[in-house]
Amino acid sequence: MENKAFQFKTNINCSGCVAAVKPQLDNASGISEWNVDIANQDKILTVKSEGITEEQVLDIIKKTGFNAEPMV
Repeated sequence: MENKAFQFKTNINCSGCVAAVKPQLDNASGISEWNVDIANQDKILTVKSEGITEEQVLDIIKKTGFNAEPMV
């Protein structure tokens, strides 16, 4: 599977929010690296994929109680 980078606009807006999603993203199979730019107005989540799909990342974020939408 091809390695890709996905970007999502989120409502993950503080370090506490990042801490809430950290265990799920850290333990997700297929993610090599991720980061949330909470300084950016759109709170951009960047995920470096090693096999995980964009839909699977969205599902993880939604299960943690946050919203995310793919950046176009």
